[in-house]
Amino acid sequence: MSQTDLKQQLAQRFREVNGDHPMTDADDAYVSAQFVVMEELCAVQGRDADEVRRLMLDGRLPLPGYLRSDGAEMVPADLFALADEAGGADLLEAWFTAHWADPATGKAEWDAYLSGQYVCLHAVTPATIRRKDELTAAIGAAIDDPDAPAAHLHALVDELDALEPAFTAYDRLRLGGPTSRDTCIDAIRARFPRPERPGRR
Repeated sequence: MSQTDLKQQLAQRFREVNGDHPMTDADDAYVSAQFVVMEELCAVQGRDADEVRRLMLDGRLPLPGYLRSDGAEMVPADLFALADEAGGADLLEAWFTAHWADPATGKAEWDAYLSGQYVCLHAVTPATIRRKDELTAAIGAAIDDPDAPAAHLHALVDELDALEPAFTAYDRLRLGGPTSRDTCIDAIRARFPRPERPGRR
């Protein structure tokens, strides 16, 4: 199969998962700053880009995080880190899902990982995925508990803030609504502002 065919197949799969939404100039600029072109990453690491596309299509590596408006497949710079840690793409699924005690949860997280939609984390690992889930749950519990100290809520939000990038308008289209940063960071900070420190204006 030619490179053109593989790129077209991967683009089709990407749109099946994410929908067919336009990328604006602002989206392209954000993605270019946060991600790398897959072919360039493969060239630097001595990997075959077509083989990587086959692994993505076979469900052994995650899909690109974005397709830039010029068709470039945009991926995180550490795209291959988990597969390398697992001992190769063929071993990645078993290694990845073993981080969850419940096999069904592990499988659901694996499917989410393969979608390429974990653009909500600077570093996508089982540990950061689990911690994000813990933090969003803890933030929800804290805002529902009138006795929860405000400092505790702010600390949770700050930790989540450190895990998550800014997102872009395209993400809100493909996810069908606000992002976790919108709901669990920005909205919480607006609703529960930190008290002004003495002497600050």
